[in-house]
Amino acid sequence: MKKNVALVLSSGGARGFAHIGAIRVLEDRGYNITSVAGTSMGALVGGIYASGRLKEFEEWVSSLDVMEVLKLTDISLSKKGLVKGDRIIERMKEIVHDRDIEELSIPYCAVATDIIRGRERVFSSGSLFNAIRASISIPTFFQPFLLAGDYYVDGGLVNPIPINRVKRIEGDLLAVVNVNADIPHVLIEPHIKEPVGKGYLKMIRNINARAGKHIPQHKKDDIGIFNLNNRSISIMLNQIASLTLMDSRVDIMVSVAKDSYGTYDFYKAAEIIREGERATLLALDGSVPDNDAGI
Repeated sequence: MKKNVALVLSSGGARGFAHIGAIRVLEDRGYNITSVAGTSMGALVGGIYASGRLKEFEEWVSSLDVMEVLKLTDISLSKKGLVKGDRIIERMKEIVHDRDIEELSIPYCAVATDIIRGRERVFSSGSLFNAIRASISIPTFFQPFLLAGDYYVDGGLVNPIPINRVKRIEGDLLAVVNVNADIPHVLIEPHIKEPVGKGYLKMIRNINARAGKHIPQHKKDDIGIFNLNNRSISIMLNQIASLTLMDSRVDIMVSVAKDSYGTYDFYKAAEIIREGERATLLALDGSVPDNDAGI
């Protein structure tokens, strides 16, 4: 008999690809995911899972290299944010057709932040992609999402691990995947080499130049505006997440180190998915098999 699980997926930028690996391991181990709540990348992965198209989405993101990610990044140095975010959403709609959340196979909700009113907005009905786009809008990077006269940004600002928003049924287990965990990162040998070429280096130089050198090239460099914003948000959401977890009874806690991958390492999807598998096996078994993923 399968064990029912209410699944909560945290925010965390590109590290959120680890949610894909976590879901795979849970299902392979006989867990039946009966509901999902997510914030930011957790909302994206959770919504695509609830739509039944996670396999196709995984195949696509795993194939992306640096240049393909850059092509999907519609740069716009406006006062609202570095990236519009329209191009990536339109590409995802080709893989997962938009639909109302009420039509999904399991209960789902996405958390966003109403930036004008300074409060949480929970999307549990209406357009799936409106909910996702609102939830993933990392401040200063993605432009805020305008919907019905309101501006929405990343839900991690108010609820990075939305345990209180997932739908529960009697006898289910609560599983949380936190990709911002304050734990040491155990380095594993990556299977995917980072492609570095002249075209990539030229593109990166151009983006850095247009951004006014706000993005430091190395950790030892003086902190820039962009990096300062990211670190500030990271500290804030980690504090909120810690308080949330302290007050909650979690049955399965999957933790991915916040230093394992960068917020914008979207071209490392395959590696990050493997990290999610490894972390989930560690949570379930207390160790990882010699073949790493073990599945």
